[in-house]
Amino acid sequence: MSNFKLEKIPKTFNRYLTIWWFMSKNSFLSYIMHRAGLLGLFAGKILRFAFFFAFIFFLLGGTDTLAGYTFNQTIFFFLTFNLVDTISQFLYREVYRFRPLIVTGNFDLVLVKPVNALFRSLMGGADVIDLITIPPLIAAIVYVGVALDPTVIQTTLFILLVINGLIIATAFHIAVISLGIITLEIDHTIMIYRDLVNMGRLPVDIYRQPLQGALTYLIPVGIMITLPAKALMGLVSPVGVISGIALSGIAFFASLKFWNLALRRYTSASS
Repeated sequence: MSNFKLEKIPKTFNRYLTIWWFMSKNSFLSYIMHRAGLLGLFAGKILRFAFFFAFIFFLLGGTDTLAGYTFNQTIFFFLTFNLVDTISQFLYREVYRFRPLIVTGNFDLVLVKPVNALFRSLMGGADVIDLITIPPLIAAIVYVGVALDPTVIQTTLFILLVINGLIIATAFHIAVISLGIITLEIDHTIMIYRDLVNMGRLPVDIYRQPLQGALTYLIPVGIMITLPAKALMGLVSPVGVISGIALSGIAFFASLKFWNLALRRYTSASS
């Protein structure tokens, strides 16, 4: 029986990958049909990135350090934030379109289809704009990261903790749509999440306690963004790495429990 289940894993993965590809392709086509809007949104993302880069440049112009970090290190924190944030938006853009499914009753149709409802609600269509920005962002991270002269172990820990940060971001998005099922409120909740994550554009060390502790452990923005960057710089202990991974596992498990609770509380539009 166990061997049979193991044999089904690759087939299930390929099936859901195919489904995700078709849904993302439809999302891409809808963007292409509105080219002016696509160009406007893309230009807006580039301008936001450029303005914040300029802000860091002028902020460090007089001192060359921020909370003890050099200019290159501060830029790397900013790039790490953008990597985690952009990949999560690319994958989970459907969360921003989830509320209409609930208020119109179309979520009923999601529940009766032979596709996992959580998968459909999270990954129902990737964002083409973020797909465009990810490759140059990775190139910038490699360029700045090499200048920091990391070891192979530090680089490996950075990649591992970026994945760990994405797991926490996944937990946040699951919690948002779960809360949306219960309260019908998603738009403001996802904006609160984005405001909190934006506090990780710079290392959480710049904040005073108790805000710094809250952003590290209570609302783990520091684990999502600051910890991976610190790992590449060799500023994280083994205990810090293990604690960060354990916290992401707890957050992900708790979000799945919350999702199951939300489904039990869901009132069908046909009831």
